[in-house]
Amino acid sequence: MPTIDLRSDTITKPTPNMRDAMARAEVGDDVFEEDPTVKKLEEMAAERTGKEAGLFVSSGTMANLVSMLAHCGRGEEIILGDKSHIFFYEQGGTAALGGIHSRTIQNQPDGRLLIEDIELAIRFDNIHFPQTRAVVLENTHNKCGGFPLSRDYLSAVGEVTRRNGLKLHVDGARIFNASIALETSVSELADSADSISFCLSKGLAAPVGSLVCGSIEFIAQARRNRKLLGGGMRQAGVLAAAGIVALNEMVDRLADDHDNARKLAEGLADIKGISLDPARIKTNIVYFDIKDTGLLSIELAEKLEEQGVRVLPTDFHQLRAIPTYHVSSDDIDRTLGIVGRVVGASPH
Repeated sequence: MPTIDLRSDTITKPTPNMRDAMARAEVGDDVFEEDPTVKKLEEMAAERTGKEAGLFVSSGTMANLVSMLAHCGRGEEIILGDKSHIFFYEQGGTAALGGIHSRTIQNQPDGRLLIEDIELAIRFDNIHFPQTRAVVLENTHNKCGGFPLSRDYLSAVGEVTRRNGLKLHVDGARIFNASIALETSVSELADSADSISFCLSKGLAAPVGSLVCGSIEFIAQARRNRKLLGGGMRQAGVLAAAGIVALNEMVDRLADDHDNARKLAEGLADIKGISLDPARIKTNIVYFDIKDTGLLSIELAEKLEEQGVRVLPTDFHQLRAIPTYHVSSDDIDRTLGIVGRVVGASPH
């Protein structure tokens, strides 16, 4: 039987409609801003997020980096969570390439940064300190279990940033998952942000690309930063075409991934030695602890892969599973059966 791959929503492959659109895409030189398909995608992204303009970039990491370079100068500071993707998974690019200092504060279990912690982290004017320029939030929050941040919370943070003359960037790699889970439009979730990024290549299943959205002035600077980083693409419409299909056809079905994630979590919680709280599963990300199985996460991952299930070790005793459109409810049943057999056959 085919392998069930739950390691990440980045493993999705383009749909037949995407492949067809890519083959037929009208293209031009996007560095000259002459690719009509890229332009259409950027306009769609701006409309979905309620911003003036959008910019197509190659990845979520690039989206965040061009945004930070637009908001901050060298030696200036961003406030972000200690479990944020920018801080944890982007190779320190803001510091390495932008000379931007990261001031981390604790992410709460649901991914929030406490308002009082943000306010306390903002530097006052003193020549000894870097100047605070921006606050970064992540929605949904990967390392905090895919929790979506509500519009009310985002608005509260936006009020703090405006009052202090700062910018608010939302790393919305999975913002459409948040929108589906909260039954709130992406534009409403983005209305307090000065900039927002989102990925096409995760649950939306496009093969490549992310979008950055914000004001016309911000996007103009982000475009310059994209070129600086080597991200200027030529006939990029062949990629943007898949992104257009993703936005038109793949958003509403994210609810299926959420349902499968909850089903998976409830089943895993019933397996002796596995610990997680199914009530915490709000979107498509399932983290589970296996310390009581007597196995290391890499050991269990190897045993599961031998049986046709792939999951991602994220700590010594923690693994992650993310259902995608390639994964059916029947696949979840099969996964649970395999996990149960493998864990049950292991010494406790």
